[in-house]
Amino acid sequence: MAPTSTPQTPFGRVLTAMVTPFTAEGALDLDGAQRLAAHLVDSGNDGLVLNGTTGESPTTTDAEKAQLVRAVVEAVGDRAHVVSGVGTNDTRHSIELARQAQAAGAHGLLAVTPYYSKPPQEGLYRHTVAVADATELPVMLYDIPGRAGVALDVDTLVRLGEHPRIVANKDAKGDVAAAAHAIARADLAWYSGDDVLTLPLLSVGAVGVVSVVGHVVAAEMRAMIEAFTTGDTAKALAVHQSLLPVYTGIFRTQGVILAKAALNLQGHPSGPLRLPLVPATDAETARLKEDLAAGGVHL
Repeated sequence: MAPTSTPQTPFGRVLTAMVTPFTAEGALDLDGAQRLAAHLVDSGNDGLVLNGTTGESPTTTDAEKAQLVRAVVEAVGDRAHVVSGVGTNDTRHSIELARQAQAAGAHGLLAVTPYYSKPPQEGLYRHTVAVADATELPVMLYDIPGRAGVALDVDTLVRLGEHPRIVANKDAKGDVAAAAHAIARADLAWYSGDDVLTLPLLSVGAVGVVSVVGHVVAAEMRAMIEAFTTGDTAKALAVHQSLLPVYTGIFRTQGVILAKAALNLQGHPSGPLRLPLVPATDAETARLKEDLAAGGVHL
């Protein structure tokens, strides 16, 4: 059973893009995934995004993606929104992944902008509608031009928001002004896709965050969002500023690398990474430890 949602917050307010645990030999660690998912929900997340970039989705097979969804839904499915990344730059493959995610029990889909091939806006629109039409699940767009190579224009976001199952956007565009214009026009719940921009995006109408730092500071992210939404902007700003070292620390290199390192430091190991990603070096881990400590994270 999926957790309760509202049109304003269809996936909750604080979701973490969960890393994918692997065994020492590099195999999918389903027991580890269930433990980590339960820990993240206990720590303050009301949603988990699986099979995204932070979950090393380019290196996991379709079968592993389905297994991961099933395991996490089994572990936390009645307490948290479980959203599965299904976006690729091949519409047919994305449709297959969407149907697979629904069969595995996902509560929603994350559809990243097709990457590398740089389709025009009409291609982006048709691709996303085809994915949304493939299942009965609600869809969160993922607008990340830094990785995809192309952005969703405001007019395209407005058109996509007219689809009954396209209900949200994860905004990693890094452009608060563009977000303000899109939020004002598009019928989409807006989620920050850049941790450090969560508070600025809340100020122009966002409702929550799909986070990486939520692996270690979900409760603080929730406190910031709740403070802002209840009108205590001074508290929200104070929490935001206290977390600046954490934002910096996790993103000194690829987020998944240091998210796994941070989990290791907290006693929640999630195993190695798959190439082409590599583990944090001793120096990177030492610097991360300093950053987390400066942000008030207990290690």
